[in-house]
Amino acid sequence: MKAEMKRFKLLLCVCILSTQMVQFGFGQIVLQGFNWTSWSKHPGGWYRVLKDEVTQLASAGVTHVWLPPPSHTTDPEGYMPGRLYDLDASNYGTEADLKDLILALHNSGLKAMADIVINHRVGTILTSDGGCTFEGGTTDGRLDWGTWAVCKNDPNFHCGTGNDDTGLDFFKAPDIDHTNPTVQTDLINWLNWLKTNIGFDGWRLDTANGYGGPYIKLYMEGTKPDLAIGEVYTLFDESDGKPELNPVTNPANNRQELINWLQSVGDVPTTFDFTTKGLLNAAVNGQLSKLNDTNGKPPGLIGYIPAKAVTLVDNHDTIRNTKWAFPADKVMLGYAYILTHPGIPSIFYDHFFDWGFTTEMKNLIAIRARNGINPTSSCRIVAAEDGLYMAIINEKIMVKIGPNGDLHNLLTPDFNNTPATAGINYAVWEKA
Repeated sequence: MKAEMKRFKLLLCVCILSTQMVQFGFGQIVLQGFNWTSWSKHPGGWYRVLKDEVTQLASAGVTHVWLPPPSHTTDPEGYMPGRLYDLDASNYGTEADLKDLILALHNSGLKAMADIVINHRVGTILTSDGGCTFEGGTTDGRLDWGTWAVCKNDPNFHCGTGNDDTGLDFFKAPDIDHTNPTVQTDLINWLNWLKTNIGFDGWRLDTANGYGGPYIKLYMEGTKPDLAIGEVYTLFDESDGKPELNPVTNPANNRQELINWLQSVGDVPTTFDFTTKGLLNAAVNGQLSKLNDTNGKPPGLIGYIPAKAVTLVDNHDTIRNTKWAFPADKVMLGYAYILTHPGIPSIFYDHFFDWGFTTEMKNLIAIRARNGINPTSSCRIVAAEDGLYMAIINEKIMVKIGPNGDLHNLLTPDFNNTPATAGINYAVWEKA
């Protein structure tokens, strides 16, 4: 009996420690579990596809899986939501399929993140108001809203009678008035329903700069997600009319946009590090010197607030944009960077499952875990020139990216001569 009690206490300590590690951001690896056309590849069955892949994701070291928007929608991808409580109208599967998937994730120790689209909403009642009357998808009236829930200054939908918008305009659907107390209460209740009834653990916040930071803070305090990632899209260039926010030519300005948003939303949310994403795009195409700023730090958000930076190579949006898609022949250089550096790395489904990089990514994740690399790990840049980037992370691993460099001269006696893993134009060494 005493032996059983000791075993129980040990398991309890392990569970508490694991929970604390996730809470404080140690070892988090996010996988985006879909792409823009996943709904069409397996119509109505994408949740079942993912369920079959859960074991492989767990063995790879993934901790969080970002799932597509779960609700009824008027577009096939899920980003034009209407009846938020109606999860049977999703093109990715039924509510029952979604629950089965999340249960499988939980049984394997993984967390499920819902793609939350609440900046805008599509009217679901055909009236003369131009699409500003909404059905929640229940029989008891939850999330049934009228024109009072739409911003009155929406330039594309003139039916709103609410207050002015608190963020950027979304031109395809009515912008929701997040200053309204009923809207706030209804959305908090819906998010908590997604947690308690469906099983979600955290949120990816779509168009997160489309409504004010104080309201995101309110929703985070009201729902207490395990992890929340805001999409603050800052990939701009001259064609967008905002050359001052180009991450390649003005990384400090681009990074500051992300920092400003983080300062407005409280302690909970993180955000995608689009500054690092933009710089990596250019760096792997012969401009590796851009990965070192004037202060000797990584120039993206990971160099300044790494605990809040979710790094990426591509996602469902960027990969469709020829201007912002990562150079296809150099994708693993991007992962060699984000999977060894500070921040919370996110992996794109296509790269992991479809592009033949599964083993290489697993090797990098294993090195990250083995050496305790976490979002706030130190990064000492050894070299950053156009054909060579080298950095020592946490004084435990050394990563090289680029075709140049005499490794015999670059390696110090502290590191093994043989790389722990290597690929085309990248290698990683561990301490001897």
